[in-house]
Amino acid sequence: MLKAAILDDEIRGSKLLAHKLEVFENELEVVAVLNSSEKAVDLIGDLVIDVLFLDVEMPGLNGFQVLERLGTFNFEVIFTTAYDSYTIEALRISAVDYLLKPVDEDDLKLAIARLKKRVEEKSSYKEQKIVIKQNRKLALPTAEGVYIIDKVAILRVEAMSNYSVFILVDHRKIVVSKTLKEYETTLNDEHFMRVNRSVIVNLNYVVKYKKGDGGTLELADGTEIEVSPQRKELLLQKIF
Repeated sequence: MLKAAILDDEIRGSKLLAHKLEVFENELEVVAVLNSSEKAVDLIGDLVIDVLFLDVEMPGLNGFQVLERLGTFNFEVIFTTAYDSYTIEALRISAVDYLLKPVDEDDLKLAIARLKKRVEEKSSYKEQKIVIKQNRKLALPTAEGVYIIDKVAILRVEAMSNYSVFILVDHRKIVVSKTLKEYETTLNDEHFMRVNRSVIVNLNYVVKYKKGDGGTLELADGTEIEVSPQRKELLLQKIF
């Protein structure tokens, strides 16, 4: 049974979404409905959930700032908002889906299907043995504190406005208030490469290259990343 939480400053909207999710009562349980973004930062850390249905525009902290305050999280995110101007940011944080209010029931059904697939893939991926060849550390300062991680544990880094989202091989996500450009300099060894304007990839986890104008990389977690045509030649030199 999947566990879910809802964060939306509009009480009526959160109750309506919880009601629509009752259709999936055999697959998903809503364990918390939160209406204050600032209070939610403390409460979410104590929840064991698979997905957070997250509003974007909220007083105090917006949805992206909530994730940045959390520092690290291992649940999936489905954005629910009345605005369609944050789609790119949502994609860059690897959100499962981006639903416009009022949430359409068919769109919600598709989002739950994507969520189930993502959770299943995550469970399967955890069982795989990952070979760690190096043990160099990287300090990631967040609003919560400083996380010390192995560079080899980084799957990719994605830009989200003025933030950078570190996606690790164990599917944790760490949001840091520094730009991708700053980390392009830090992650400058042969195993990392900025393959387009928005993503730095750990080439150790590339499992497939698909031909195209710039081409597409498939990573070990199934994620596909488009390659900028200007970076294609250097990429092919590195991986082949």
